[in-house]
Amino acid sequence: MSAVAFDTLKFARKLEAGGFTQAQATAAAEAFADATSQELATKSDLAATKAELKADIELVKRDLKIWFGSVMVVAVGVILAAIRYLPAGHP
Repeated sequence: MSAVAFDTLKFARKLEAGGFTQAQATAAAEAFADATSQELATKSDLAATKAELKADIELVKRDLKIWFGSVMVVAVGVILAAIRYLPAGHP
């Protein structure tokens, strides 16, 4: 993930213009920069993850269809074998 740019000086100056002291503004700007400096997901990161998830879901759907089809073939085979090889059960 890419880092998001943050201008601490500009942020501190806006806080000072809003009534913060220089020390308060600097401390708040540094705290905010520290909190946001962790890797955050950008829109492009989220879009890439979404595309990967969609592709994975499609693969799972395909695998489930194959598995279900195989189960159906086996079930039909078992039923046909039972009909053919088990006695009719006449009294």
